[in-house]
Order: sequence, then C-alpha cells, then structure tokens
Amino acid sequence: MAIALSQPRQLSLAGWIRVSLRLMVMLALLLVCVAAYYLARPFTRHNPVPRFFLAGVGAIAGMRLRTRGEKVHRGAFLLANHVSWLDIPAIAATTGSAFVGHDGLASMPLLKWLCKMNDTVFVARHDRKSVARQVEDVRTAIRDTGALTIFPEGTTSDGTGLLPFKSSLLSALEPLPDGIAVQPVLLDFGPEAADIAWVGEEHGVDNFLRLLARRRPIALTIHFLPILSGAELTNRKAIAQAAREAIQARLNG
Repeated sequence: MAIALSQPRQLSLAGWIRVSLRLMVMLALLLVCVAAYYLARPFTRHNPVPRFFLAGVGAIAGMRLRTRGEKVHRGAFLLANHVSWLDIPAIAATTGSAFVGHDGLASMPLLKWLCKMNDTVFVARHDRKSVARQVEDVRTAIRDTGALTIFPEGTTSDGTGLLPFKSSLLSALEPLPDGIAVQPVLLDFGPEAADIAWVGEEHGVDNFLRLLARRRPIALTIHFLPILSGAELTNRKAIAQAAREAIQARLNG
C-alpha cells in the first residue's frame, strides 16, 4: 500500500544545512562533469561521464550500495521496481545503464538535456504511430550502451510491495532481439523503504529535499536476479509477469 503524505515534512535547521551543503557539492560535480562530458565526447561512443555523475549524486545524497547476484555485463535489458529518484543513480553506479523515460520529461529543456547526455530513450506511451521508432531507439540504446533499464510499474511504489507491471512498456522486446538478456532487478531499501519512497501526495521536490536532509545513510541493496529464459521470454506479457514474480519472490524472501 502506498503512503499518502498530506503535507511536506518540516526540515530542521540541521536538515537545511545538510541540504545546502549537498546541493553545493552536487552543483560543483555537475559543472566538472559537463566539461568532462564535452571533452570526452569526440573520443567515445559511450560517454562514461553521465554515469559517473549519477553515481556521485547518489553518494553525496548519503546512499550506501550493496549488490547481490550476478549482473549481465553486455546486452542487458534490466526490469527494476521503482521506489525513489535514487533508483537511477543506484543503477547507473552499479551497471552504467541508460534508462527509458516517458516523453513528459522531454518537455523540460534542462532535464531533457541532462537525460540525453545519459542516452535516455524517451517513449510516448499513448502515441501508437511512433511505436516502431521507439522500439528501434530502445534496441539501439541497448546495443550502444550495453545496458538499458526500464521501470515497468510506470511509477513509484512504497518499496514494500509491487504495482502491476505494464507489458506495453516492453514492446521493444517483442520479438526479443538477438544477444539481449532480460534481467529482473530488485531495489531493496530494507525497513526504511516506506520512508524513502516518493509516493502519495508528496511533491517530487519535497521528497528530494527530505532525503538530502537525512543524517543517517540510505542503505540500498540491489539484487540482480537470474535472467529470464525459455517460456518466460515468449512475449512481452510473459516477460512482464515472469520479471514481476521473480522480484516479488525475492522481496518476500
């Protein structure tokens, strides 16, 4: 069940100090990484700087990562549960993955610019005419970046359970391209998941500031589950169901 937050939580003075310090460090990191990105761009097809930046953002925010299981190192399509904005820095830090995002993000110029640096593939969920192009964009991103992550719930949950997986978001995997491994991933924030989660009526900015204000580290364990195989890959609905069942089983375990 999602937790509905009716109003922003008030931050203490110490909390605001932590927010200010962390934002200043993040801004400094951004400036350095933007310069490094454009310096490296002529020499690499898969620019590593955006993933370095995202990993740095997670570390500055106080995130402490552990991994379990064996991750696919090339040609991975990762299906992960979605709890917080921290999910993206965490996955980028551990896999170097690019991401699939909804086209609403592309309407914000600054955010679109940052997302494109990280090879984000924008999908228009309600535009049937562009499905073929979107499928090709997804397959190209997997081929170019080595890993691409999608959050098939389509939104965030409270971290204690899963929402239904939307198989329509997996159209690019039907039929499954050669050389692509589909791997379910569980993002487990442990007993503090519901407090970390961005759900209910809480504004995104409020959640962002609240997490930056925390004194305690944010512990996240990323479970790389066995890749799907056989009948699990029959079609996108089978993929969505198998991935959800695998993630749910590990979450319950």
